[in-house]
Amino acid sequence: MKKIVFNAPVVLSFAILSALALLLNYVTAGWANTYLFSVYKGSFTDPLFYVRLLCHVLGHASISHYANNMMLFLLVGPLLEEKYGSKQLLSIIVAVALITGLFHVFIAGNTALLGASGVVFAFILLSSVTGSGRGIPLTMIIVALIYISQQVYEGVTSLDSISQLTHIIGGTIGAVYGMMIRGKGR
Repeated sequence: MKKIVFNAPVVLSFAILSALALLLNYVTAGWANTYLFSVYKGSFTDPLFYVRLLCHVLGHASISHYANNMMLFLLVGPLLEEKYGSKQLLSIIVAVALITGLFHVFIAGNTALLGASGVVFAFILLSSVTGSGRGIPLTMIIVALIYISQQVYEGVTSLDSISQLTHIIGGTIGAVYGMMIRGKGR
């Protein structure tokens, strides 16, 4: 009988921490998302501001929001973690959290940002770069064009609470990071 393997420690830990953050938010009637798992304009002297700057990628508004992000995250993430290693994947997650958090605070700080979609889009673009050792992969160009044009279109035509800018920044980080580390493996 085969045993269950904890095959992608960073990806699985992130998914578990996100589920715990969602549960904590429900238990605290929204307090956790407001004070720990959402980033928004605040005082740089508030220590929780820095917690939120990193942890906003763990927070989700609902179980549906969590499930939609985690389905793609858990599909693409383990392959990337196997290819690039846990440390590099963790560095991408941290970079996306910090960069998207700072952009949000300085550009759209009147609202709160939470969720893993920036990380998910980083993983999607990173996966489109993975594989080819030379040149710019055509798959990355096609995925980037489809993805960025969809985000721009939705940003212009939709009045929803989705941060298309976060998706674009996350995807850009994934593509750039992928081009930088491509072929190096672990």
